[in-house]
Amino acid sequence: MKIVRNILAVIVGWAIGSAVNMGLINAGHSVFPLEGVDPSDMEALAAAMPNASAEHFIFPFLAHALGTLVGALIAALIAATHKMKFAYAIGALFLIGGIMVSFMIPSPTWFIVLDIALAYIPMAWIGGKIGMSINKT
Repeated sequence: MKIVRNILAVIVGWAIGSAVNMGLINAGHSVFPLEGVDPSDMEALAAAMPNASAEHFIFPFLAHALGTLVGALIAALIAATHKMKFAYAIGALFLIGGIMVSFMIPSPTWFIVLDIALAYIPMAWIGGKIGMSINKT
């Protein structure tokens, strides 16, 4: 039963973290729209990035950081054993996704460095620690 719960921790943590991520990305397009760009068109989005200002990167960073944090928290709460390992697994999954997106949608170097350094593994650590403090089993 522990194995099933641990597998479920990763699946549910990743799904909920991804939902948080996408919700914030969509909110960001409403708050700071890129004029004349359809946010669902990856090619148009990639072409518009060189003209984007710093405000256009607030929501992507928040989406990556909070999506990872929530996903890691959920994983730590659900996992039967090795709670921090499963929180870090969520961080690693989101980090891989973040690296992939940085190749698909060109962004300024400062954003890529900030995003990769702070939005994934540190947030997974925080989410795991919060999850462990809530659920001391």
